[in-house]
Amino acid sequence: MAIVSDCANRRRRPCHRRWPPAALALCLALGGSLPVDARRDAAPAVPLDCQAGAVEPGADCLRRLYAPPSTQWPTPHVDPGVDWQELAPLPPPPQPRDNPTTPGKVALGERLFNEPRLSRSGQIACASCHERDLGFADGRRVSFGHDRQPGRRNAPSVAMAGHAQTLFWDGRATTLEDQARAPIADPREMAFSVDAAAARLRQDASYRRQFAAVFGNERVDSRQLAQAIAAFERSLTPVRNRFDRFLGGQSRALDDQQLSGLHLFRTRGGCMNCHGGPALTDNAFHNLGLHLHGRARQDLGRYEVTGDAADSGRFRTPSLRGVAGTAPYMHNGMLPRLDSVLAFYNVGGGKPRAPVMPATGAPPFPQPDPLLRPLGLQRDELQAIEAFLRTL
Repeated sequence: MAIVSDCANRRRRPCHRRWPPAALALCLALGGSLPVDARRDAAPAVPLDCQAGAVEPGADCLRRLYAPPSTQWPTPHVDPGVDWQELAPLPPPPQPRDNPTTPGKVALGERLFNEPRLSRSGQIACASCHERDLGFADGRRVSFGHDRQPGRRNAPSVAMAGHAQTLFWDGRATTLEDQARAPIADPREMAFSVDAAAARLRQDASYRRQFAAVFGNERVDSRQLAQAIAAFERSLTPVRNRFDRFLGGQSRALDDQQLSGLHLFRTRGGCMNCHGGPALTDNAFHNLGLHLHGRARQDLGRYEVTGDAADSGRFRTPSLRGVAGTAPYMHNGMLPRLDSVLAFYNVGGGKPRAPVMPATGAPPFPQPDPLLRPLGLQRDELQAIEAFLRTL
């Protein structure tokens, strides 16, 4: 760093108080000094052992490391080639040009989200599998649908759906509008059709009036229906939580254990390989070894959409915002609690064995994700990461 080199070579040169904390600390350690008028109000120097990446930094060290804005935090531990993003405050979700959000559209979408008449039986609504009190998930391993049929996958929370680049565990929808249509037509879920659902709503004068107020006509068609539900789901972006307050400069918003968990999350936990940026997801697909290849409950995820052997067993990385309220976890809901998720990653994920003699025409056996490996974290370290996740 040019700043540090200059400071080292010219010991009497003052260290500027506006330099990044890392540069300021190193400059002072190399013999530089603060200007007389700056010594009183300059930020405390960050200890060198913190900057050097101490394996077990203490609470005071961590508070100094994470006191600046997240853009100035130490570089996280990620694998070579990973395109990571630093953790940051969550912005509003992007708005599609053809479906701008309005208060009236959100209100209509909320009504439709809770409307059982969108299902063939007239008994199942979107909210049946995405309950507000359960983080807009449903607390089940898999959901029940039409005629009490069990679903195939865990119902993911839709609270962060407006920030997702693809929807569903396998990414088969690329817009919230497309996602809103799919459960209505799925024979295991609502077992209806969007057109038939819209026709049913047209018989209700109150719906005709509300659609007219929002869209300027009483048509009540499938496109409008999907747009209204999507607008409501975009409005579900979580409110500011404890971690957001910490990002905003409230240094005591995280206690010592939670702060230690944040540091482990960004370093030896390896979590930033997949969970970074404001939404805490890379919006990519990974194979965690939970595909059950060759068994009755086999699910090859993204491969079933693309047909690409490289996608076999891969599932979309969910956002971690609000994660503490959306148990159980993984695409099949097989991990009941956050501590079981952390234990799963700590041992290196699932390790299924490929069949010795695969059946003729069998789909490709999923290759393990290279990012998965044993972490060797101790119980108190796993508890610290869990404490941090509960602030999200």
